[in-house]
Formats: sequence, C-alpha cells, structure tokens
Amino acid sequence: MKVRVLVRLKNGVLDPQGQTVRHALHVLGYHQIKDVRQGKVFEIELEGIDQETALRLIPEIADKVLANPIIETFSWDFLD
Repeated sequence: MKVRVLVRLKNGVLDPQGQTVRHALHVLGYHQIKDVRQGKVFEIELEGIDQETALRLIPEIADKVLANPIIETFSWDFLD
C-alpha cells in the first residue's frame, strides 16, 4: 500500500523559498504569477498492515516526523 503525504506551510507563515521562485518567474516574464508557496511531498510504502491501521498510523507519523505542527499542515491520500 502506498501513501502520499503533502506538507505545506500554514497560511501566514513566511515562505522565502516560495518568494524566491515567484521572483524568478517574474524575471522570466511570468507576471501572472501572484504567489508561490513551497511544500514537501513524501511517498511512503507500507507493508504488513491493513488500511484501518494506516488510517491511524499515517497522521501520527506526519505529525511527529514529517511536519512541524507549529508552522506546517499536512494532508495525505492512498495511491493504490
């Protein structure tokens, strides 16, 4: 079973990397770009557990290891 976890900065948290990308896009002529927010993607392959266990395990892992709950949020989906 595979899971994709998306980690993003919370609204209102300064995103210097996103702003650097936005500036670079403007320099390249893409002036339509209003804002860019960066994030992280984790693809996790699980084995030996059922979907019900994964439903409990993935949020726990994301909250404890993958995301900083003070400045980041996460969402996730099963891939297969």
